[in-house]
Amino acid sequence: MRLTAMTDYALRLLMHLGQHPQRLCTIAEVAQVHGISQAHLMKITHLLGQQGWVATVRGKGGGMRLARAPQDIVLGALVRSIEPDFQLVECMGPPHEHGCLLTGQCRLAGVFDDALAAFLARLDAQTLADVLPPSPPAKAGVGVALPVAGARRR
Repeated sequence: MRLTAMTDYALRLLMHLGQHPQRLCTIAEVAQVHGISQAHLMKITHLLGQQGWVATVRGKGGGMRLARAPQDIVLGALVRSIEPDFQLVECMGPPHEHGCLLTGQCRLAGVFDDALAAFLARLDAQTLADVLPPSPPAKAGVGVALPVAGARRR
């Protein structure tokens, strides 16, 4: 089984956003870090926004962030929302679309069905929080807590 590039890139995007919860991230930034075309990433961001996985802010200073907490993003649900189908072999598709001579006699389709169910069950047991890499170290001047206006110094 092989997931589409769109799912791969969507997972990379969400992992990147999960590593930077304190700020908005841009398509250009994610594209550069992960070596993904900006045009492709724009389509993925649009889809993820429509499906409620990411929240986007337009305009100068805009960007995107996770729309849900990482522990609330179940990988199985995410993958199901992006993948066009899970037809591992031709005979798993609609009956009228294949001409396998073994249809109705072959037990291999049941093995593939079970394997797919196990694969998706494993993804259903994992959240984005489970797979996030450690946050990158803060760069000098970035991510540093700034004093709150009106706060008193000690």
